[in-house]
Amino acid sequence: MKKVKFIVASIAIAGCISAHAQQSTKEEPKGKAIIQVFSNFHTGFGQNNDDRGFELDRSYLGYQYDLGKGLQVKAVMDVGQSDDVNDYHRIAYIKNAQITWKTGNWTLNGGLISTTQFNMQEKFWGYRYIMKSFQDLYKFGSSADLGISAAYKFNDWLSADAIIVNGEGYKKIQKNDGLMYGLGATLTPVKGLSMHVYYGLNEGADNNKENKQNLATFIGYKGDNFSIGAEYNLYKNDGNVKGNDMSGISIYGTANLSKNTSIYARYDNLSSKDNWNETKEESAWMAGVQFKIGKYVKLAPNFRMNMPKMDGAEDQYMAYISCYFGL
Repeated sequence: MKKVKFIVASIAIAGCISAHAQQSTKEEPKGKAIIQVFSNFHTGFGQNNDDRGFELDRSYLGYQYDLGKGLQVKAVMDVGQSDDVNDYHRIAYIKNAQITWKTGNWTLNGGLISTTQFNMQEKFWGYRYIMKSFQDLYKFGSSADLGISAAYKFNDWLSADAIIVNGEGYKKIQKNDGLMYGLGATLTPVKGLSMHVYYGLNEGADNNKENKQNLATFIGYKGDNFSIGAEYNLYKNDGNVKGNDMSGISIYGTANLSKNTSIYARYDNLSSKDNWNETKEESAWMAGVQFKIGKYVKLAPNFRMNMPKMDGAEDQYMAYISCYFGL
């Protein structure tokens, strides 16, 4: 009888120790490296025939650390190219240096954080290493900035987010005194269907400058083997100049041919009010195929056609082999 009691007691003690160990494991800090490399080989046709070569477009290097109890810290370095065509040096920026706290239905971020105006569109598009999403590509806003943001999930189909940042982006220091404020809402009324709307106001810093305004709307559907998304974007008072408005649409889709092979296509159309930014106005097509090579590498041959709207400008044709490596 004593032997039976001893066995039962031993099992109970072992169970308590095991449960405590499992609970402790859940609370133990853990981290992971962030390594993403975007590169390509490209060649032009016709008037762009001399535009060819290998290119290391961008590298993200960083670390993410989970502290437990919903706390997480992340730091990411962005190594890219200068916008100045005469500058052949690579430039490194701090892309993210943030702390995140998830508690209940709340998610709070502070520091050099990801912005919210086109974050959802970029994730849905899914091919950032091939081409930026519309707002990022045409410089309607920055993908990261210094400030705070909060998101709240009301239920399974509705969530909202708010953000306050400097409004200068992550590549520049705070030069103006104004701030940028943004509000967004996400709806997922049925499985696979997502809708997002965002409005942002970037203060003009003084009475002589207009406030920049940004409207981003998105709708997308993801099925088992395909996805399709569309967005409309409006950017008012670019450069804090009244009437410098731009707008455009982006439509994109992908279809999975097999576990490791998919095809994708995208159409963009950018316009400006009264053609004030005529040299940048264009419509553009892009299509290609993606191959997943193992767990960490993707190859994506694609063809691009850009059709400028300015009188006399010629269409541009390019072929790319885009490559992604990431952990």
